[in-house]
Amino acid sequence: MTYDALGPGALDYLPCRYGNSKLLFRGPRRDLDTPYLAFIGGTETYGKFIEQPFPAQVEKAIGTTCANFGFPNAGIDAFAHDPFVVNAAVKAKITVIQVLGAQNMTNRFYAVHPRRNDRFVSASQLLSTIYREVDFADFHFNKHMLRRLMLVSPDRFATVRAELQQAWLARMRLMLGQIKGKTILLWLSDHAPQSGDENDDQTLGTDPLFVTREMMDEIGPYATKVVEVVASQEAISAGTTGMVFSQMEAISAEQMMGPGAHAEAAEMLIEAINSLA
Repeated sequence: MTYDALGPGALDYLPCRYGNSKLLFRGPRRDLDTPYLAFIGGTETYGKFIEQPFPAQVEKAIGTTCANFGFPNAGIDAFAHDPFVVNAAVKAKITVIQVLGAQNMTNRFYAVHPRRNDRFVSASQLLSTIYREVDFADFHFNKHMLRRLMLVSPDRFATVRAELQQAWLARMRLMLGQIKGKTILLWLSDHAPQSGDENDDQTLGTDPLFVTREMMDEIGPYATKVVEVVASQEAISAGTTGMVFSQMEAISAEQMMGPGAHAEAAEMLIEAINSLA
């Protein structure tokens, strides 16, 4: 589907590619031959439905090129397996890495699409054995599959959750270890990280999915700085005000962070970046 096919009111993201990366990033394309900051993340970093996402706001405020390597619905795998993104982060003055959920990664229990990480590809023999009553051919998306597993057996699902959390920690240590320059780990959500003791057996939770306070504490030392942005009630209550989307995209837009949350993230990131300069 092309962006033009989305209909009147859709935002033109000026999609572009960098180097040999197979990912299609938000444009306009930035010049990476001059000093720059790299922003790696998912839908929020990309700025779905947002005219000026937080990377663009940071660029305007500090006057340094900010390359937006956000990719919608990305998990860690999309970037950890992309040599261009890792190399671009190594060359950046500072790299901002958004905390992404643990569900969109290939792990011991299931495989995801290498680029569209929210897409479920297949279950491992181990998961099929644990959940013999589940037909995994029914699923196309990770969250759909995980919700079903949780409903079938909360006890068995605890094992799946634990595997995803351990895989997330290992993948984050790998990614941060590859970036030798300064890094900022960005938590951007409508809630602060919660303790693992607060797991709800009735719902999957909210993004970043399955990432707990304990996990943030464990991975935090691998980054130069950790910035936690919890969207204010004012930003949340604004809903889709100020967002740009077509009628077809309205339901999706309602689930996204709005301009207020992006402004709050930009403000805290600018302060953090200036402290590292």
